[in-house]
Parts: sequence; structure tokens; C-alpha cells
Amino acid sequence: MEAALAEELREIAQQSTTLKVHNEVPGGVHASGELTDAYLMNLHSRIASRVLMRMAAGGYKNENDIYDLTLEQPWEEWFGYDHTIRVDLTAVKSPLKSLEFTTLKIKDAICDRFLDQYKKRPSVDTKEPDMRVFGFVDAHQFIVYLDTSGEALFKRGWRTETGDAPLRENLAAGLLRVSGWKPGMPLFDPMCGSGTILCEAAQMVQGVPPGARRRFAFEKFHDFDAKVWQDMKAAIKPNPLPSEPTIFGSDISGDMVEMARHNLRSAGILFDVPMKQIEAQQVQAPTSVPGILLTNPPYGERIGVRGDSTLPQDELANSFYADFSSTLKQRFAGWTVYLFTADLGVPKLLRLKESRKTPFFNGALECRLFRFDMVAGFNRRDAAKPKEA
Repeated sequence: MEAALAEELREIAQQSTTLKVHNEVPGGVHASGELTDAYLMNLHSRIASRVLMRMAAGGYKNENDIYDLTLEQPWEEWFGYDHTIRVDLTAVKSPLKSLEFTTLKIKDAICDRFLDQYKKRPSVDTKEPDMRVFGFVDAHQFIVYLDTSGEALFKRGWRTETGDAPLRENLAAGLLRVSGWKPGMPLFDPMCGSGTILCEAAQMVQGVPPGARRRFAFEKFHDFDAKVWQDMKAAIKPNPLPSEPTIFGSDISGDMVEMARHNLRSAGILFDVPMKQIEAQQVQAPTSVPGILLTNPPYGERIGVRGDSTLPQDELANSFYADFSSTLKQRFAGWTVYLFTADLGVPKLLRLKESRKTPFFNGALECRLFRFDMVAGFNRRDAAKPKEA
């Protein structure tokens, strides 16, 4: 999602004279600016997982070099010994023998700095720390960051209930952006589960920033500017509520439809998002104007919810996708269909040729966002071509 995040951050940067967005790197985007720009990104970014502030970077040969670089940083300028901390370390092709030992060295360096100056040190809290420190090592370089976000940003503060396998909110937002959906365009999720895609889209329509309902780590920094933060939140201008529905959802499970409705209310959505309990194979296009169908189809046992459980799983999937394919061809002419799935064989099961596939990772799971353009009539391009003699 690096390209989608970079594009989003450039839009956010239009609200600031100091925020500059630089290059995409594997797993992230580099940006620079004032500390208040970190407030802005935390408040408005739907796609980022965290906004990390780089404290230092340098070469290393062993754990002692990492300890020394961490010890040199002025941690006391950011937080106090009465704050709790947690340290996480990520490594790519690092020669270090033990990441646990290296993580401990980073923690020791921070605590030793406080002990040297104040004879007191921060405690460790791995569950709900005040401050999170992230280390990253590759083959040659060590970078240490102080996290400005706190809880990961996909935790928007509204979700109380989830289904079996909910999408993370920032992944749903990334899928919406990659699909090209914009507020005002019809959007339909026929396998909506607990409604994550619908909630993200509805907040975008309403103009509710993703960080409006939660707290952040930067609020505990020593030089946190509460007035700037309050002014930033006060500057949020909600959009006028739509007069006609443009976002629609359905699911085979009535419990899921109820949960999605509950989540939409918790997310502060004040307009109607029509939802139905219906099998995905039976759905109709919810508007006469074509739009975007974006969904994360169930896989494995989840396809069998209320299906014929006497069938083996692969037959169940084959039968489900064959029926769903017929529905798409017959009832969704002119729509752009996006399926997000870890099953790379879905186009074959649908007997449709994808027009694009975008690789994504959902945690460690390799996934694809498949795009299908549903042309009027049959979605068989070959049928339109004259046969060669």
C-alpha cells in the first residue's frame, strides 16, 4: 500500500506548509516536517499503520553499537521516567544472532540514560505502554524510532464487535483508494461481514477523520501542544449528508448485517446505508447507475455458512463462485468489480479474466485485489472478435 499511502499523505500535506512527502520504501513512506505534522498525519491518514519519528540512524557491527546509538538519543526531551515503554525490533537480512537480545539492549540503553540522569528509569509495559520505541535493522544499518501514534492506527476507536476474520480498517481504506472509489460513486459490498469497508467509505462521505475518536501517544510527549491539537480537530468540517444512499451492503448472515449496522452507528455515521440479509449469489445491483462492487469474499469454512454442508469444501467453493459469476454477468453490467482474496485461483473459479491484479499482504497472508470490468452483455471479449479463418 506504499503508493496509496504516499498519494494520501500528499493530499494531507496540502493542509500544512511544512509537511513534505519524500520517497516510498518497502513497507512505508518517508516524510518530514514539524511535530505538529505528525498530529495531522495521525488524525487524517486512513492507510498508515503508524507515524514513526526517526530518532537516529547509523551503521552497526554488533549489539553494542546499537546500544551506544540508542544511549546517545535525548529520550528525556520526549518523555519521563514515570512513563511506561515498550520496544519492538524488526530485522531484514540482519547478521545479529538474537533479536530478543538486541531488543533488550535497546531497552537497556533507554533505561540507562534515565538512570544516569535521574537515578530512576521507565518501567516496561508490553500491553498498554505510554511510549513505543521501534528499532529496524537491515544488513548494515540500525534505525531507531519513537512512535507518535500509540495504538496502531487501524484501531479507529469505534469497533466493538467483529466477525470471524475482519479486515483491518487501514487495509479496507487502502482497497477503496486502489479501486478508485470516491465519495458520491455507488459502492456495494455484497459480503460485508462486520462492515469494515462500508464504515471506512461512510466516514469518507461524511468527512469524519479516522483519528477523530481516539487518543495518540504524542498527547503524552513533554512538549505536546494541546492548543494546536484542539484547533486542528476544531478545523474539521463535516461534509453535507447525502440526500440519496450511495453505499450499500449485504451479507448471508443476519447477525453480520446487525453487527455492521451497529459498527456504522459506533463510527458516527448519521446517514442511511441500506443493508440486506441475502446470499451473494442472489443480489441485484442496488442502483441504476453502475458503480464499484468491492468485497472480501469468504474462504474455507466461511463459504459454508448456511450452505450445503454435505458438499466437500472445494465443491462448495466451485458452486458458490459459479453462481456468483452468473449474478455478476447478468445483473452488474457496467460495474467495476473488485475482489480481495488470498485465493489466487478466484478468477478461474469465476471463469472471468481479471483486467488487473494488485498484490497486497493481509498480515503475513499474500493476497490479491482482482479487478473485473463487467461489460454489457456477456463478459466474453472473445465472443466479439471475428474468428480467424
